[in-house]
Amino acid sequence: MDKRADAVVIKRIYEDPADDDGCRVLVDRLWPRGVSKERARLDLWLKEVAPSPPLRTEFAHMQERFADFRQHYEAELENNPAVETLRELIAANGRVSLLYGARDPEINHARVLLEFILRNSPGAGSHPGGTAGE
Repeated sequence: MDKRADAVVIKRIYEDPADDDGCRVLVDRLWPRGVSKERARLDLWLKEVAPSPPLRTEFAHMQERFADFRQHYEAELENNPAVETLRELIAANGRVSLLYGARDPEINHARVLLEFILRNSPGAGSHPGGTAGE
């Protein structure tokens, strides 16, 4: 696996923080239910990189809407300055965990964000990235 792909992973915020998480960044617009700020151990809450409220509401984590959601969310990310903030964090920290609250590890905006970052970063290859458990 290439070094850049190891630099950024996604992880449910409900999982316990780990020493190898690196910089922990919450990428949800809304604070996850039942998670205290102490337990979250965040380095940054980057709400601005989350899908817009109308897009999030329309998607509603429904699998049949995911392909359309992905297309619209990637269009939002194209001109989102928060993406550059993430790139800078990755470059500065060596390891960044993108934290999300959704239940499904495959059908969620953090997965789309991870793949977008890896695909659109300097020197990007074809590796799709992974989750913290991979």
